[in-house]
Amino acid sequence: MSDDFTESTLAYWQELAAEPPARFSFTPPHRHGYPVRLADGRVLVLPLRRLPDGVHAAASLIANQAAHQVVGALADAMAQEARSLGADCVAGLPTLGLSFAALVAERLGHSRYVPLGYSRKFWYRDALSEPVSSITSPEAGKRLRLDPNLLPLVEGRRVLLVDDAISTGATALAACRLLERAGASLSGMVVAMKQTRRWVAAMQGVLAAEQVRAAYGCPLFTLRADGWWPVEATLPDIP
Repeated sequence: MSDDFTESTLAYWQELAAEPPARFSFTPPHRHGYPVRLADGRVLVLPLRRLPDGVHAAASLIANQAAHQVVGALADAMAQEARSLGADCVAGLPTLGLSFAALVAERLGHSRYVPLGYSRKFWYRDALSEPVSSITSPEAGKRLRLDPNLLPLVEGRRVLLVDDAISTGATALAACRLLERAGASLSGMVVAMKQTRRWVAAMQGVLAAEQVRAAYGCPLFTLRADGWWPVEATLPDIP
């Protein structure tokens, strides 16, 4: 354990429980983990990661390190929230959003989904790409891409975006621009986690806040002597 109330994430994202384990609480201060309750009543504990500024932390989900039952339960919740958005097609955002997109599409009765990606295959067209950066992957020069062979799946259709989380909204905005240029309209977006409310202003005029649904939401946390305390104004509305 470190003195900033964070710890190794190896044991996180592996189980759901009826109540938080004994060393975690819904009541602050939070030390090492933050429990969230899903719509089905079960609890998932998320590790807290100290941000580069040293005084804030964010709750974390790394879907490709999570147990299958956890990913499946989150996909169930996401699909339930997405049903009323009336999508014709599901598009998954890289990288961790792809862990959920196929499962959400299947639960909505779709036979396939459209995976967006970052790597450029030789047959790709730059016109079907969009520059993007995110809070966890801020490197310059990265572009979000659509395989031109998949263009008929989105042209003239209402597309649901699926990602693991929405934080700043930068990746979601890039996807919206790319899909609209490809001839799609956006029915909405569903994520496992709304991470604070930073994305709300960024998405204004593109997707209304009620078109972005989530299994759970997490605030920003600030460090005090006794642990991490949520910044209440940053807690997002759920779903």
